[in-house]
Amino acid sequence: MHIQSEERAITLGIYILEHQTTVRAAAKHFGISKSTVHKDVTERLSEIRPDLAEQVHEVLLCNKRERHIRGGMATKRKYELLAKSRKSFQEETNRQILTNIAG
Repeated sequence: MHIQSEERAITLGIYILEHQTTVRAAAKHFGISKSTVHKDVTERLSEIRPDLAEQVHEVLLCNKRERHIRGGMATKRKYELLAKSRKSFQEETNRQILTNIAG
């Protein structure tokens, strides 16, 4: 294993543990792929630092248990923004109609 890979795996493990973050968020933070993060923290880290790997594994399990909630919240936000956008569009359209009628 390359030293760079080992260091990256440890850095990722510490980051995930300290921030209680997801693989996706860690990948975004470090500018690498989700696959690389997952491989580093599940395979490489267990060979280098088994204690850290176990702690990270617990965080990942917690994230897995909660992901349906995050997905539901994202869907809720999506439709709230869509409704707000539609309302703004309708209000602007109504203003234009009134302006044309009055003017």
